[in-house]
Amino acid sequence: MVFTDKWIGVLLQVVITVGLGVATWAVARSIISRIVGRVSNGYAMLKRPHFRWAQPVLRTLDHERRVQRAETIGSLLNSIVTVLVVVTVIIYTLGALEVNVAPLLTSVGILGIAIGFGAQQLIRDFLAGIFITLEDQYGIGDVIETSEVVGTVESVGLRITRVRAGDGTIWYLRNGEILRVGNRSQGRYTPSTDGSSPDEPGTDAGQ
Repeated sequence: MVFTDKWIGVLLQVVITVGLGVATWAVARSIISRIVGRVSNGYAMLKRPHFRWAQPVLRTLDHERRVQRAETIGSLLNSIVTVLVVVTVIIYTLGALEVNVAPLLTSVGILGIAIGFGAQQLIRDFLAGIFITLEDQYGIGDVIETSEVVGTVESVGLRITRVRAGDGTIWYLRNGEILRVGNRSQGRYTPSTDGSSPDEPGTDAGQ
């Protein structure tokens, strides 16, 4: 009888833990979804005094570009929330089942380090994509110049930037490998008289 009562208590604790985790995840996703929706609309936020700091940025971004940035950041936040909730629920569930989680956490940490070393380039691409998005280095419709290509940005993801060159070629640039980028749409770019970029080899400026 005592054994049965014990397992009923454990089961109840597990159910409560999972329920709280699901509720937390749902509430967090709902909040993130509302924030993404407001940022995408932009104009509703401009009427709120506490979002006054964002007015210059929102005015300079067109709708499509603003929507993509909001959805990218929202997707990132949803992924972070999901991972945190799942890991927390698993730890508390194992604790309720009286499983020693210390060795498991050590093993997971070692595995995470190993995966990190094996996926350094992927992590580098993702981090670069996050900063490109947050800092608004370029966005949809901007004409950019990198060491690989000059063209119009068609999409900006966390790992890949898609650019259409002047000859119609679609370039897929890994964000972590873009070491230098010039945004011709943000500054006062003036084409050279011979129609080539001032930084391209073979011109007077590059010699």
